[in-house]
Amino acid sequence: MPPRSLIILRRTLMTTVASLPTAAAAWRMPNEGDPHQCTWMAFTWDATLWRDLLPVLQQNLADVATTISRFEPVRMLVRPQDKAELQALLRGASNVILVEGEFDDLWVRDTGPVFVRNGSSIAAANFNFNGWGNKQSHASDAKVAAQVASSAGVELLSTELVLEGGAIEVDGLGTAIITESCVLNNNRNPGWSKAQVEAELKRLLGITKVIWLPGIAGKDITDGHTDLYARFVGEGQVVAGYEPDTTSYDHDVTTMHLAILRSATDAKGNLLNVTVLNAPTTLRKGYCKEQDFAAGYVNFYIGNSCVIAPQFGDRKADTAALQALRAAFPNREVVQLNVDGLAAGGGGIHCATQQKIARGPANPPPSPHA
Repeated sequence: MPPRSLIILRRTLMTTVASLPTAAAAWRMPNEGDPHQCTWMAFTWDATLWRDLLPVLQQNLADVATTISRFEPVRMLVRPQDKAELQALLRGASNVILVEGEFDDLWVRDTGPVFVRNGSSIAAANFNFNGWGNKQSHASDAKVAAQVASSAGVELLSTELVLEGGAIEVDGLGTAIITESCVLNNNRNPGWSKAQVEAELKRLLGITKVIWLPGIAGKDITDGHTDLYARFVGEGQVVAGYEPDTTSYDHDVTTMHLAILRSATDAKGNLLNVTVLNAPTTLRKGYCKEQDFAAGYVNFYIGNSCVIAPQFGDRKADTAALQALRAAFPNREVVQLNVDGLAAGGGGIHCATQQKIARGPANPPPSPHA
């Protein structure tokens, strides 16, 4: 490992370079609603972690891939020994292409790269996946970003910043929402200041304004990823999760997040319009006992002409979330899926997907109320 003085010098140089008008500063992370070339997923797992949840997890992954493939191509990472099982579950879905390799777990939102655009050029940023702060074995998953970039035929951009894709949400116009509990955590970026993080994200992703949410560390493996709390659905438009159960550790933190978002402005200086999605109050039988169950509606995926969202068996909350997402995305088909297996593992549809943006300049994401 380089001496601390060298690490500090490198970060100082990165901060300086980020402020210069170089070609690198032109990279931009588009909003998820921009056109995709395809969606990346992974049909893989650590069997010692998933145990009796494995069959329902496998079905969930196949269901998500098959559903997305109705709207855009899916590239699915798979170990050679799991290929036949996946093909059987996909039931002949022709728009899902299998890419073989070795992996530790399925969360490609975090292990995969973040795709960025510079004019008509596409690249992939590698944010040095370290098992969510070395909480999980990740020797193979640390190589996923490079493998996906190679398979996609794009340049791989490097950084010393450690960050997972689920930790950052952007509007594509310079604004990002990030949780402090994840990105400023010593298990990822010891010694990094907000200013240094912001400078590096400006260089790699074109971010000019960061809305920092506190998040909450140590309660789930991600230390409070942004995509469990807040998502952009258009320019100046955000949907945010709220936990109404006052006994839940997420109640206070989601209350704080809503207050911050309602008073925040985007990169253009405009106040955000925030739509609240209440978490379900009841779950299907068999999952209430899962301590890490991710019961929230914010972890949806925006695909080409679609939104793939979770439902949890709480009729009132499921219906309210469906109606809110239909209102937010009037020009997309909203599809709700039972993904209890994914949720029981602490994640969801967004965590299990990663978009590869289409080549060529894209228009800014439209206001959902336009």
